[in-house]
Amino acid sequence: MSKLPCDIAELRTLFLFEKLDEEQLEWLCEHGHIEHFEPGPVYHEGDPATCFYVMIEGGLAMSRRVGAEDVEISRTTQPGVYAGAWRAFLGDRVPQKYDGSMRVTEPSRFYVLDAVLFEQLMRDWFPMALHMLEGLFFGMQNTQQAIGQRERLLALGSLSAGLTHELNNPAAAAIRATSTLRERVAGMRHKLGMIAAGPYDRIALEKLVQLQEQAVELVAKAKPLEPLEASDREDELSDWFDEHEIRAGWEIAPTFVQAGLDVAWLETVAAAVDPSILEGAVRWLNYTVETELLMTEIEDATTRVSTLVAAAKQYSQLDRAPFRPVDVHELLDSTLLMLGRKIGDRITVVKEYDHSLPEVPVFAAELNQVWTNLIDNAIAAMDGVGTLTVRTAREDDRLLVEIGDTGPGVPAEIKDRIFEPFFTTKPVGSGTGLGLDISWRIVVNKHRGDLSVRSVPGDTRFQVRIPIAPAAQEDSA
Repeated sequence: MSKLPCDIAELRTLFLFEKLDEEQLEWLCEHGHIEHFEPGPVYHEGDPATCFYVMIEGGLAMSRRVGAEDVEISRTTQPGVYAGAWRAFLGDRVPQKYDGSMRVTEPSRFYVLDAVLFEQLMRDWFPMALHMLEGLFFGMQNTQQAIGQRERLLALGSLSAGLTHELNNPAAAAIRATSTLRERVAGMRHKLGMIAAGPYDRIALEKLVQLQEQAVELVAKAKPLEPLEASDREDELSDWFDEHEIRAGWEIAPTFVQAGLDVAWLETVAAAVDPSILEGAVRWLNYTVETELLMTEIEDATTRVSTLVAAAKQYSQLDRAPFRPVDVHELLDSTLLMLGRKIGDRITVVKEYDHSLPEVPVFAAELNQVWTNLIDNAIAAMDGVGTLTVRTAREDDRLLVEIGDTGPGVPAEIKDRIFEPFFTTKPVGSGTGLGLDISWRIVVNKHRGDLSVRSVPGDTRFQVRIPIAPAAQEDSA
């Protein structure tokens, strides 16, 4: 590059300077200069922003860093376009770094002004406009933060409601089962008293205890039956109870069927005990089976509660370091579990996980917010019916997470706008339009990753790519 003489008449032809008076144009030429650039880089994203550039002639391309790559975002030959330290007028209230990279695409000339002088120019020449620009910049920044916080709170409220519902079901089941178990245990104590006072000798009691242990083992191995098959077996057992003069056998038949006990097993009971005590033995075994089934139900319910609590803990990451290596599948699974109620029964979840992927250093809680936003959008797009696919894979030095849905797709005319702040296709009051913007900033700004979408009717895929190598712990999201 080389410095050249400054021509006031030439500056006046640029749209940025066309309204300036002669004195102002003279100031620009006195304090700034013209530079010639050959094709190549002028400045890089993240470097200290030292200069303000206005292109007089030539061509330039602007790019942003996405992961390990520079992605071109604009290219122009329009005289008067400006770039560089354009936020210098905000002073030290914002980081004075280049927010992108600029390179020259052909031999070009630029008007160049030092950032400190550009700040002075703005404050001296346009004080009212400067106050308005500052208000606009910080007002928009504060608005985005406030509505972003609201977006997070809305998501948290929705998840909390779903989690409460999910916890309530197994908790209620455990309470019901415990109450019933108490009744059955009381019945067993009563039956035990009858057995002790009845015509049971020592050998008969030993056989009864053996049958009891067999029944417990069968309960543990029992598998759920289809309704029709279960009904047929209940009829068979009811007939057997009638044949052996056991009163109200139809009441206890469902319990035996649920426990996996069939007619053949009842025949072994009949062969093991005296006919005079068969009914008492069957009812004693019924109490045993019921208590085992109830304890299994309680165990399943409490396990479900424990699983949900663990998922909530994994999702929130409250007791974890903000930035740490994680298995991304654990994050995805906890998010799916937290969103289980919203996903519902009419959406099929397909997991295509590559479990050979290594742990990746990330801001885990914030990535969970990304998965929440993307999955929530997919559910809304399918209107609660379809297939949700969650896929992971490795692409060179990056980890890919893909959230796919079978909804109608993203219309081509809005595809380029969906990551804009406040843009939403949801009805008024149903969304803030910040979900994808927040996700984009978490993935791109905070993790140096990439968030993109591929969409045709029936197949929409949001793709998140995160560097497998440690990302810089920035706080720019």
